[in-house]
Amino acid sequence: MALEIDRVREICERVAADFGLEVVEVELKGGGKARTLRIYLDKPGGVTLDDCATVSREVGTILDVEDVITGQYTLEVSSPGLDRKLLKAADYERFTGSLVKLQTRDAINGSRNFQGRLQGLREGRVTLEIPAKKKVPAAQVEVELSNVEKANLVPEF
Repeated sequence: MALEIDRVREICERVAADFGLEVVEVELKGGGKARTLRIYLDKPGGVTLDDCATVSREVGTILDVEDVITGQYTLEVSSPGLDRKLLKAADYERFTGSLVKLQTRDAINGSRNFQGRLQGLREGRVTLEIPAKKKVPAAQVEVELSNVEKANLVPEF
């Protein structure tokens, strides 16, 4: 299945690039008739319904013609949402200044969960500015990118 998803990602990235879109993530979940292929797209200013429909149509046609995925599957194409995952180093650079929720693999100062303002990525280290809380002063936390279990944007309204 690893080769299958790599081939799908390659096709998605090629099609998305033709329309000025970035492929954030490609997932193939489930089994049998309940398999779902999810493609998450983004671009500066946000993804439109037309963007998703166009990529769905183009990618779906290529996948069917080239028979990349064996068996039945449902294709879903959408934006990554307001709470999008940060997956690549470029994501941490792009969203510098944004509010981020981050979970580490290994604890840092006894904690694995952090929420703060992303200060950027430098030399493989993510820096977060953690705001002051009751009886806890503001702090800056540095996390090795390799220690990040998951990270998401926190929507601000």
